[in-house]
Amino acid sequence: MNYLFLIAAATMISLAVIPIMVRLAPKLGMMDMPDDDRKVHVAPIPRVGGWGIIIGALIPILTLTDLDKTVVCYLFGCIVLLVFGAMDDQREMGHYTKFIGQILAVIPMIYYADLYATSLPFIPYEFPTWFLQAFTMVAMIGVINAINHSDGLDGLAGGETLISLGAIALIAYLSSTDSSNLTIVIALAAIGGLVGFLRYNTHPAIVFMGDGGSQFLGFTLGFLAILLVERTSPGLSKTVVLLLLGLPVIDILTVLKKRAMSGSNIFRATRNHMHHRLLEVGFAHKESVVVIYSIHTFLVSCGIWLQTSSDWLITSLYVVVCAGTYYLLNKAEKNEWRPGQTKIVAMLSSSLNAIEKNQVLMHGSRRFLEIAIPGYLIGLSIWINDIPKDFGIVAALLAVLLALQSFNVLPLKVNARRGIIYITVVFVIYLSTIDRVTWQNPWAVGLEMLFYASVCLGIFLAIRFSPGRRKEEFKVTSFDWLLLFLIVGALLFAKNPLLFGSFNVNIFIVVLAIVLYGSELLLVERRERIDLLGGAALITLIIIAIRGFNLIEFTIGLQP
Repeated sequence: MNYLFLIAAATMISLAVIPIMVRLAPKLGMMDMPDDDRKVHVAPIPRVGGWGIIIGALIPILTLTDLDKTVVCYLFGCIVLLVFGAMDDQREMGHYTKFIGQILAVIPMIYYADLYATSLPFIPYEFPTWFLQAFTMVAMIGVINAINHSDGLDGLAGGETLISLGAIALIAYLSSTDSSNLTIVIALAAIGGLVGFLRYNTHPAIVFMGDGGSQFLGFTLGFLAILLVERTSPGLSKTVVLLLLGLPVIDILTVLKKRAMSGSNIFRATRNHMHHRLLEVGFAHKESVVVIYSIHTFLVSCGIWLQTSSDWLITSLYVVVCAGTYYLLNKAEKNEWRPGQTKIVAMLSSSLNAIEKNQVLMHGSRRFLEIAIPGYLIGLSIWINDIPKDFGIVAALLAVLLALQSFNVLPLKVNARRGIIYITVVFVIYLSTIDRVTWQNPWAVGLEMLFYASVCLGIFLAIRFSPGRRKEEFKVTSFDWLLLFLIVGALLFAKNPLLFGSFNVNIFIVVLAIVLYGSELLLVERRERIDLLGGAALITLIIIAIRGFNLIEFTIGLQP
């Protein structure tokens, strides 16, 4: 199965569904009004993003899996939560009504598909089936609500879930058991739906996922966690679920404790969540999200590393990290600490301001990128050993469109033209990644690594020392940080690379992210300088088309 196609299909469906739902949201009454002191937005925002996530995830699952009892129960639970979530997004149902929907969603999974925790860690006792099923019911509802309540900042719940789903998919792939494929398909389909949603949900968000989306994500995470430890990889430590689910679990438990100790209704929403407290300490919206992403990524990464370790070690690590996090947060609140008050931060800020006055770094880094990336695209299109004919056909069509646009024969919208350039980048990097198995020359690999490192440095310098207007146009968002964490994760676990045949996804993701960010920066500059990237994309497409049709035989590529 082509897992990349699965993610792409889910992403495209999600991207297509969300704009439609955004237009319908006012008519459906699904607008999130800033009428509550818990909310951080100041204007009405549609809360229909969950429709894109769910539809984008479920269509590939329906077409790529056998509809056995487990899949049917999962689909049933998703649909129930979508219906109840949509009702809540319309008229703000009470917590007890939402609990009814959650119980209805979970019951078939436990009692019809027989998917529940068959044992509990630390307790060497064989519990009766009814108790284990009841425990699973409570745990599932807890996870659903943990994700639901973590959806308080733009991109927060979606990003946390994306990281956890990626870890679950990786562990399932490395397990290679009979149910691995089902776990991978569900996880990757949900990832694709989330990627499409996060395109619209990055701060400042233009759409929220709503209760339907957040409950779907919680249900999917809980479902996959149990499926992973019970069927996909039974040799895993049971407590690894704590690390894979990460911060949302401890956050909801801490909030419930605070509410209970204050004598208030434990189900009534308050501003006690970690993201609210980070905002009150003084972190900006994006900074709060990145802080939580960082801690969550560390926990999930430990889950991958320690997946078969003892329950005591995993639980101890989880408790120490979470306790340390909340200790520092409590201390910051008590001492009225604010970000940027430390001497180190002040010294770094002063140094950066001094460097910023010298614009040599900015202009030099931009000129380097203007030459390096276009040259990279053209050179790599010649360097690749083999280009399939279907790539040649698509490249020829795109080259015609881009050429007509360049000569103003067929004016294209900015996004359409940009899309053609991005597709060109993806084509070249995809083909070179497949061809990479034939690269035997150490000097070529070393030069390639040096090039990517130089481009990364150039991008950083160009953005960091840009004038205010340029910084605003190419603002680094929390979604960019999320992608960075995923890239770093791919590199950290490269010793067990997620390979699809001879295709190394680690290399593909890292290289693609670097070149796309550099290309985006050049496209921002296009209005004031010669469009070298557009010209290079046109030449690259022509070369791919010619080589795809075997009109000219190239022998420059590295042979095995």
